[in-house]
Amino acid sequence: MKDAFTLIMLVALAAETPANAVPGDEMYARPGLMASASDGAQLNFTCTGSGSPTVVFDAGFTDWAPAWAVVQPKIAAFTRACSYDRAGSGFSGPAPLPRTIERIATELHDALRAGKIAGPYILVGHAFGGDSVRAFADLFPSDVAGLVLVDADASDVDTPENRAEDDKGNTGFVPSLKRCRDGIASGNPTFALPPPPGRPPRMCAAGFFRGLPESEWSPELNAKLLDIAQHKVAMWDAIVSEMEQVPADEIWLQQHRRSLGSTPVRILTSGYHAVGHLDRPPPMSLDHLKYEYDRALAQSRWLALSSDAKQIFANKSSEYIQFDDPDTVVNAVREIFLKHK
Repeated sequence: MKDAFTLIMLVALAAETPANAVPGDEMYARPGLMASASDGAQLNFTCTGSGSPTVVFDAGFTDWAPAWAVVQPKIAAFTRACSYDRAGSGFSGPAPLPRTIERIATELHDALRAGKIAGPYILVGHAFGGDSVRAFADLFPSDVAGLVLVDADASDVDTPENRAEDDKGNTGFVPSLKRCRDGIASGNPTFALPPPPGRPPRMCAAGFFRGLPESEWSPELNAKLLDIAQHKVAMWDAIVSEMEQVPADEIWLQQHRRSLGSTPVRILTSGYHAVGHLDRPPPMSLDHLKYEYDRALAQSRWLALSSDAKQIFANKSSEYIQFDDPDTVVNAVREIFLKHK
């Protein structure tokens, strides 16, 4: 039986979520196909559609399969599409530590085979998920039909100064994540950190994705995601470890980068990197313009990965291109798909 707080949240979610939420997103509110990796991880896949090559989505930091709720049905209309929850997150089992991108990519490869999800794969990675799909391509190039990098993190190919600044910001965020983790683990689902001056407190669990509730999703899905974030300590352990490992992951990517030959690579660059909502843009300034330029320039260095690489600009999108400009993601995937027909 649901407690009083959960009932209150359900009412609030129903009130705040618009009627035009993604139809059918309830499929992300329950487990799908569970498959094992060799290190013991149990990964949850949500697969729709049919055809080959299969498209596999990896979400950004603190995100999992529902991040693809808008684009997955569009892609499933012409081929098989599988979103998944990294170990620890969503409905996947607890995550073996540490959460390096080498481990994440290897777990995904193992679980795809165990789940009989046949390759080759068009890998679509958003933000942090771009690191792990690039690691997958470095480790298992023969299983990769193409890469679509959706405003993916590019610190490993950025300037040393920018990379150091990014790493400082990432490691500086870890203590807050740990405090949230400990609050949730203590049995306090509404645990919140002290807010910045002039801002109201916000539950730690509401900070997943772009913030819960998400306007793109139904009340049912929002309620389930919030419930997971409020109670699944293993997920907090996983995201803490993922963030702790980012500087070492960047070195791994530098050391293991390989040419992908003529494997198609599509680099989707947003107009508002590190901005979650277009209605909340940062103040325009020379510093901000330089920040956007530097990130776009860093992502352009992935053009060297393949003789069939393109950078595509989603100028009117936040970093969540899959929400703000979904057709750009779908078209990039379709272009690669058609090369294999």
